[in-house]
Amino acid sequence: MKIDTHQHFWRYNDREYGWMGPNMISLRRDFLPADLAPLLKETGIDGTIAVQARQCIEETEFLLRLADEDHFIKGVVGWVDLCSPQLPVQLEQLCWHPKLRGVRHVVHDEPDDEFMLRDDFIRGIDRLKRYGLMYDLLLFPKHLPVACKLVARFQEQTFVLDHIAKPPIKDSTIEPWAADLRKLAAFGNVSCKISGMVTEASWDSWKAEDFRPYMEIVLEAFGPRRIMLGSDWPVCTLAAGYDRVVEIAADFIRQLSPDEQAAIWADNPERIYGILV
Repeated sequence: MKIDTHQHFWRYNDREYGWMGPNMISLRRDFLPADLAPLLKETGIDGTIAVQARQCIEETEFLLRLADEDHFIKGVVGWVDLCSPQLPVQLEQLCWHPKLRGVRHVVHDEPDDEFMLRDDFIRGIDRLKRYGLMYDLLLFPKHLPVACKLVARFQEQTFVLDHIAKPPIKDSTIEPWAADLRKLAAFGNVSCKISGMVTEASWDSWKAEDFRPYMEIVLEAFGPRRIMLGSDWPVCTLAAGYDRVVEIAADFIRQLSPDEQAAIWADNPERIYGILV
């Protein structure tokens, strides 16, 4: 089995997808399971985890409906308002669904770099474990020290770092990203998705070897039992096709043993997200 642990769906409108800037015109259309299914077949991917792209309850409900209709969607990382007094009600309304496996907030777009340490956000994170939900960390490198402070308070909560924290691959810059990543990886309850790299590189002129130093650091920091692979489709199409993105990560992990590769492709997503593969 091979699981793509990070992809998105949407029915586009310009009101709710304002993050798609003028250089992202190709994303301004619908992307739905029927668009992804043939790509999965071509690349031998058996299932996916669909991740939120809007910050509203309707987004979570939308993804769960798609997961009901398409069996290849093994899990959903949705959105709830972690800072709201209504959070318990939202969780009760959504957590009956077995495919809701985690939630995420677009922290890297918050003006406050220490948003994750706000009292209301902390209270929200504190509620997730009782519902069996993971929390996906969507960060820039500058947020990694803040994430360490958050994770230190919740060492029984499972966290997953998206997109290796978006290091500046375009500039070939490693530090301080690498040092801060290692500090976060020291917490055993944090895993990491090798995903989202091509859009952090030069979209028109990247080379496969641009990503290897970053993947080597992730592998060394987290080890093969806390790494998963994700395409970030369709956002990745700004810089590379689905097959090429899968190939970059697959080529990198071929240096590992068959058991370690199987862990990264399937065993880790099954264990960490609690999905059935």
